Amino acid sequence: MVGAQLDLPADRSALSTPVPAAVTRLAATVENLRAELARSHADAAGRSLIEMAAGVLIERLHCAPAEAATQLTVLAEQANLPVLEFAADLVNRVAADRISEIAHDFVASSAAPQPGEVALRLRTAQAHTLASSDSQAVARSILETALRPLGAAAVAIWAANADQSLSLEGSAGFGEDEARRWRHVPPGVATPARRALDEREAISYPTLAQAALPTIGQHEFGGGRIVVPAGTGGRLIGVLEICWPGDAPTGSQPLQRQFEALAELCATTLETWTEPSGHLGADRDFDELQRLVDGILDPCLVLQLAPGSPDFPLDFAVRHLNPAFVDFAGRPAGSVAGARLLEAYPLAAEAGGLAEKVEHVFATGEPFRTRDMRLATTVDGVALHAQAQLSISRHGQHVVVIWRLDDGTPRVARLLQHAQRLGRIGGFEENLQSGQIAWNDTLYDLHGLPPTAQPISLEQLANYAHPDDRAAIGRFLRTLLHHHRPAATAFRLHRPDGVARHIRVVAEPVHDQHAVVTVIRGAYQDVSAQHWTEVALAATRDQLAHSEKQAAERSRLALQLQHAIMPPARGPVSLRDLQVAVRYRPAEKDHLVGGDWYDTLTLPSGEILLCVGDVAGHGIEAATGMVALRNALRGLAATGAGPAQLLAWLNSVTHHLIDNVTATAVCALYDPATRRLRWARAGHLPPVLLRAGRARALPQPSGILLGALDQADYEEAHLDLEPGDTLVMFTDGLIERRDQSVQASLDSLLALSEKAPNAADPADTLENHLDHLLRYSSADTDDDTCLVGIWVREAPSTR
Repeated sequence: MVGAQLDLPADRSALSTPVPAAVTRLAATVENLRAELARSHADAAGRSLIEMAAGVLIERLHCAPAEAATQLTVLAEQANLPVLEFAADLVNRVAADRISEIAHDFVASSAAPQPGEVALRLRTAQAHTLASSDSQAVARSILETALRPLGAAAVAIWAANADQSLSLEGSAGFGEDEARRWRHVPPGVATPARRALDEREAISYPTLAQAALPTIGQHEFGGGRIVVPAGTGGRLIGVLEICWPGDAPTGSQPLQRQFEALAELCATTLETWTEPSGHLGADRDFDELQRLVDGILDPCLVLQLAPGSPDFPLDFAVRHLNPAFVDFAGRPAGSVAGARLLEAYPLAAEAGGLAEKVEHVFATGEPFRTRDMRLATTVDGVALHAQAQLSISRHGQHVVVIWRLDDGTPRVARLLQHAQRLGRIGGFEENLQSGQIAWNDTLYDLHGLPPTAQPISLEQLANYAHPDDRAAIGRFLRTLLHHHRPAATAFRLHRPDGVARHIRVVAEPVHDQHAVVTVIRGAYQDVSAQHWTEVALAATRDQLAHSEKQAAERSRLALQLQHAIMPPARGPVSLRDLQVAVRYRPAEKDHLVGGDWYDTLTLPSGEILLCVGDVAGHGIEAATGMVALRNALRGLAATGAGPAQLLAWLNSVTHHLIDNVTATAVCALYDPATRRLRWARAGHLPPVLLRAGRARALPQPSGILLGALDQADYEEAHLDLEPGDTLVMFTDGLIERRDQSVQASLDSLLALSEKAPNAADPADTLENHLDHLLRYSSADTDDDTCLVGIWVREAPSTR
């Protein structure tokens, strides 16, 4: 058994008999298995973190998984960091989650000397959580990777049950007996974890003695405690409790957010937790009662006694709802199940109400039945009522409540109540002869008045409105009271509590048998949300029009800049014994101005510079980045350095002098005297050589994209060209497809190159070849495309 513990005396002479060899081997085996298990947990977390980092490189570099893994190793070596630490840093840079925010806070804080270690610890704990759904393993990982460096000695992960009890789902640092004793905390037991759940916020205790609450490890660790609620989507499902042997670390906002992030990691494993069979659902009596009520055709609740306060000695929780249950307030059954009776139906606490009847039945055992029981509750602050036939009976420790709602008028009244609640509508009726005014409950709420207040008459309405709206109210009253016609208007209501609401009022006169107006009835509706939505939409429309105008102007400037630097090519250019032609195809959408660029130049040394590149992104930023890189490479090429050195310098320029820019590039130098082509690449696709009717991609020397690192080395390759050779350098917009890999797209380009037609005039062959590649390209990413074609003539030119 792996978990066995062999307690051997430290002084072997104290043993009356020698330890058998079998026992010694067993102890060694147990230790080896423990070490192997710990390594397995660490390896699983490390593999998960490295796989996340490799996924980032696949998305950013558009490369295969194997190449991404190699690139990750190369980048870690160049950064002089372990692969695991580099992977955590990479994931932290691209993520926009709680952990990346915490790392940013630590970087900005002068009190955090090693922010990289914080990010690594949190990312490792996150990876372990993703690799395992076992809360026990997650607790060990959180303690060892994230909390042990902060001085913590133990950690506990509690799960909150529907019956207000707690279950210890995972722990680390405590003894096995201690964890077993605290496996389940019954309802009503006050612990630090229960207090954090009730207050829905993290609680810190300088020492456990100051807490004066029982909890796990209270005899082992009497130092500081921090308990943090764990939940997802606004729902609390557990608690993370952290223990220190001495004082807890001084609270700070970055540190507090780190604990909250760890609690969120615990919540991911508690999401899959199911209530143990040894608690609520296991007793036989309840199983029989559950089967009984499930066969009843009327709505039925099964209540169980729950710990209460001194004000309510008998408090009941809703333990089960039968399949026929329908809440008379229209709420889903899930919002009632598991709640306290007075939480789900607070108005049941009124005198003679449902709660009082349930208490009497539970205390005396006498059943209660009535044909006319008023049920009430509140939904969104609106009181809802229903009349029902009610039956209450006790079954052991449970109380069964069965109701049957009356049909007819009460059902229509409930529908009307819901319509008024959802539409924020309050009805009124004013008797012009007696002066009596009747309001419903919603109308009091709209006006911000208590139900006992005196309703406001129509004549007084202008006194509660905004001064600018009093004229509109006057026209409304004249139409209604003088012309005796239905009327409507909107105004701003100033409530006694200082809140201003936008109200729409609709009213009509009611005539008696003598055609005399005796009653005015109508409704007020709170249209504040609609008003502010219209205001927000108008502001959004104005902002959108301004943004579109700015975007169009930026696109126009970027196009002008692009055309000024790289005007459309008009025919091939002769450079010594080379014929060079260029094709540039912008993105399909006019506003997607890209960063593709090319350059061909004869250097003072007599060599010919050939290059093509692609700046990441679109728009004015990409266009300006392309201009900066193209001009920088021209200046650097004048030094006479080789292609690899030129790219190394260009990488430093990209990293230090151009903000937030990364790019790929191919740089080549051609010597007309020897026809030798030297070239290097920075994360770019390789050139394609067409020789004697056969096309092939040149072998790829190593080299990462420009701007990724401060310093990078690039490998140089060379190729001896022959007369009649055609070399094509291109950007990824020529071949990229969403439904296939880069290698498959490159293979399609090679096949397409071999099918290009030859022109009658050899001088036109190169242009026909480039036009053929553009015309029949299967790319579907709407990206810019740039091609540079080089054809070697039969004899060197004398020009």
